[in-house]
Amino acid sequence: MVVPEALQNRLSDPLQQQRLQAAAPTPGTSFVETLRSFIEEVNSLQAEAADYTERLLKGEPVELHDVMIAAEKARTSFQLLLELRNKALDLYREVLRMQV
Repeated sequence: MVVPEALQNRLSDPLQQQRLQAAAPTPGTSFVETLRSFIEEVNSLQAEAADYTERLLKGEPVELHDVMIAAEKARTSFQLLLELRNKALDLYREVLRMQV
């Protein structure tokens, strides 16, 4: 199977590899560090989607499907982050209701 050059570049992109390594939790990292790493990943996906969209609007040579994929990745990761926040707030409220 022949891998398209654009996909091959994306797979060998050092920034993408760095993001994947940063997203993987290492033993001994705290919950706060894991959460901070996830928020940074969501932020980078949002910035990447904005960059693709801006390049498309400027008329630069960019594939429409790449723009849509970047936007969907950003949207999905943001929705996951929102759900994590909602669950954390629910947990906090539940702890406050506990009687000591």
